[in-house]
Amino acid sequence: MPQLPSPLRRLLPLSQTLAAAAPAPLLHLSRRLLPSPSYCSPRPPRPGGRRRRRAPRPPRPAPPPGRGSSTLGKRSEEKMGGGEGGEAEVAFNKTRAEGKDGRKGRSMELKSRKLNPVNTICYVQVLGTGMDTQDTSPSILLFFDKQRFIFNAGEGLQRFCTEHKIKLSKIDHVFLTRVCSETAGGLPGLVLTLAGMGEEGMSVNIWGPSDLDFLASAMRSFIPNRAMLHTHSFGVEQNVPSQSKDATVIIDDEVVRISAMFVKPRCSNEASCLTDTNVKPGDTAIIYACELPELKGKFDPAKAAALGLKPGPKYRELQLGNSVRSDAFDKMVHPSDVLGPSIPGPIVLLVDCPTEYHMHELFSLQSLGCFYEDSSRQTGTSKKVNCVIHLGPSSITKALDYQNWMRRFGSAQHIMAGHEIKNMEIPILKGSARISSRLHFVCPHLFPSSGFWPVELANDVDSEKNKTSLLQACETVSAANLLKFHLRPYAQLGLDRASIPSLSSYGDIVDELLKEIPDIEEVPEQISKFWQSNANQNTMHSAGKHMLMVEEPWITENSSASNVVDRESNSGKLQDGTPLRESDWRKHPKDNPDIPCCVENATREDMEITFLGTGSSQPSKYRNVTSIYINLFARGGILLDCGEGTLGQLKRRFGVSGADEVVKSLKCIWISHIHADHHTGLARILALRSNLLKGIAHKPLLVIGPRPLERFLNAYSTLEDLDMQFLDCRHTLKPSIEAFLSDNVTESTTSQLENTIFAPGSRMEYYSRKPASPKDTTALANLKEILHESGLEVLYSVPVLHCPQSFGVVLRAKEKVSSAGKAILGWKVVYSGDTRPCPALIDASRDATVLIHEATFEDSMKDEAIARNHSTTKEAIAVGTSAGAYRIILTHFSQRYPKIPVFDEVDMQKTCIAFDLMSVNLADLPVLPKVLPHLKLLFKDEMVVDESDEVQEAVMY
Repeated sequence: MPQLPSPLRRLLPLSQTLAAAAPAPLLHLSRRLLPSPSYCSPRPPRPGGRRRRRAPRPPRPAPPPGRGSSTLGKRSEEKMGGGEGGEAEVAFNKTRAEGKDGRKGRSMELKSRKLNPVNTICYVQVLGTGMDTQDTSPSILLFFDKQRFIFNAGEGLQRFCTEHKIKLSKIDHVFLTRVCSETAGGLPGLVLTLAGMGEEGMSVNIWGPSDLDFLASAMRSFIPNRAMLHTHSFGVEQNVPSQSKDATVIIDDEVVRISAMFVKPRCSNEASCLTDTNVKPGDTAIIYACELPELKGKFDPAKAAALGLKPGPKYRELQLGNSVRSDAFDKMVHPSDVLGPSIPGPIVLLVDCPTEYHMHELFSLQSLGCFYEDSSRQTGTSKKVNCVIHLGPSSITKALDYQNWMRRFGSAQHIMAGHEIKNMEIPILKGSARISSRLHFVCPHLFPSSGFWPVELANDVDSEKNKTSLLQACETVSAANLLKFHLRPYAQLGLDRASIPSLSSYGDIVDELLKEIPDIEEVPEQISKFWQSNANQNTMHSAGKHMLMVEEPWITENSSASNVVDRESNSGKLQDGTPLRESDWRKHPKDNPDIPCCVENATREDMEITFLGTGSSQPSKYRNVTSIYINLFARGGILLDCGEGTLGQLKRRFGVSGADEVVKSLKCIWISHIHADHHTGLARILALRSNLLKGIAHKPLLVIGPRPLERFLNAYSTLEDLDMQFLDCRHTLKPSIEAFLSDNVTESTTSQLENTIFAPGSRMEYYSRKPASPKDTTALANLKEILHESGLEVLYSVPVLHCPQSFGVVLRAKEKVSSAGKAILGWKVVYSGDTRPCPALIDASRDATVLIHEATFEDSMKDEAIARNHSTTKEAIAVGTSAGAYRIILTHFSQRYPKIPVFDEVDMQKTCIAFDLMSVNLADLPVLPKVLPHLKLLFKDEMVVDESDEVQEAVMY
């Protein structure tokens, strides 16, 4: 088993000794940031997914086989704490690391629910309009007593439903109006979350046009268990015209009849375009018609008695529509004999017209004819539509032709659920916006985003064009989050705004905070002094003086460098005897040994790290899944991992139009491994960039990731143009990259691209060697050009211990020359991905300016961390301390810590906790750890898991 360098060997046995001395969690022995009691690890989920409040617990038993259990954990822990002479080893779950712990035998059969033909409650409801960020299509819930249907599952659906306590476990069917990242970006995460619910897991029916087969094929590249995906494609082939008098009936039972009509994009200005379509998969839009059965007329007991019926079960049969025999006469009694006139069942249409090229086809759709009010004069079979929900963007729905088409539905209520300008100031995730606003108030330097954006014009809205159409618009209602339209009981037919969240502003949130925690009012001023002191220190240092910051004594002494480097000997060696390179010594000037030169001489335009998601497994109310944006300002930017909702987070941080500029200026995207919480936001980013740069000369975006990710992207690219170039992480390992980037590229250099998945000689080495393709060599050449344009010296991947083909990454900036003419080494950022404490990552992190390390679990949950090949907080800090990293930022927290994780404050001397939308500038690194203790006032009374919140563990964790 791989061994740790000497510094980490000294650190880790100490934690093991403490653990052995106290069977209870280590938090009882430590001075904690949070005053609340310690909490146990999650228990097996109870029916309904509810969790009790956490309480102190005995040590957690090892997980059962098949749940990522570790057969090496106990033995490894004994070796790690087994005396001074023993060599320390890192415990990890070898079975999981080799990809052999999957539960492929699980059936996850669809749950059969007993239908209720006499539904007492039925409504349609808007679940997330997508209007505040305009990055996804809204979802629509069709609710019955015993059944739930959802139309569209864009990114952010899980977060929205979690916040508003809409149980996804109750969903039976998911329908897609289009098969693309805008409407289905949240589907992979939803499927995996459902599969992790309960003991057996759950699944759901997924419906869509034939394009759905392409999406299902792409998803199976990282969802190995086919039982998770119950997909049902319907409709015509691509080369068959969509004009048909009959809709495709999908579901037809005693509860609802759901039918689909196809709308393909066509040109309307040229006759040739009408006969020849160049539709590609993903372009077809679906109009859904939801028809409820008619309401039986009122039962008349007097008529029943006159026909010879006695009160009893036969009355019920007649009300259900069944004929019965008379008790007094020899004849049959039919429902029409005793029931009043029937009332037609309510009808809801969901219309998705995404572009102007779909409009002509939509207006001439024959299968819609029976729903128009004027069709009764011709056929006498008109169906009265009660509600039409429009999902298209406002640039389409406000066009004059579209408005005139809407009039054909007569008195139907029109709900405009597409992107509207006026709702952009209303955050869709109010819980997250509330936390973001509070953090912004306390420390605007690190949290520039308040969660509320000013109203700005959308990219696809032409206000002058809309001004004319609005004059003749029919009556409509703009959708709002949780807006309902009641269908049953019939007496309540119509709109219901009671569930719409109340509107609050940033000022309201701050006022609430000051009333709740009066002491917090002084904190912003205290924190601002850190930045003033840092600026003064830099000024004094540039004048040849050193000004010591004394706001927090525990950060100015025994800092990271002094723990790792033997300064008294001045020998240029680590304490374990490892020699330091001359360049390493130049990073720490003698007059200020704690601050690297690249930080002391940094400008605010050098580099900034923005955390777009800091949670693990699945999106939650307060933390999105993993994504990190490295902002290089004028030189572009790089994404490290790209979990679901990454685009929405970019828009919350930089604004709707600002995020588009970020996406257009991306240099590359690097993905650590194939687990869904790290890459399912990728397709949405790539598709948007391709659309934004259409007609502009540009190169495909470079995506670096594990080989299975390429299979997903290639399969998905049949639906949308992703405009990307892929590079396998195996071909970006340090030896290959350094050889390729050298000026003397020879034939022997290119032969090094025939690399293994894991570093040669490592425990995780994969023995199936495959030569690099010319495509990979071209991608490497593109990477070399990207590094030059971005001001980077190198970017290389590091094999880590998590699952097959898992990697960390190292970014190092080029040297720059100071005003005095001296060469200054560039900054170095290391990101761990998901991993156990890893010797390869420690070596790669030597003297890193910033180490971003996952810290999924608290210290008392080490068994769980080993079972799932993650790190605890203390382990992550020990890795950074051993490597001599200047600053350590912890991220990827389990969603059982919704707001702030559990950690020991004494360990945080050079460490910071990441929050969503936190931005850390290179120039601000000296004061970074000093801020965290002051944030504890915001979370002093927070429980680890809110009692009302549901936290489920996704299968791909």
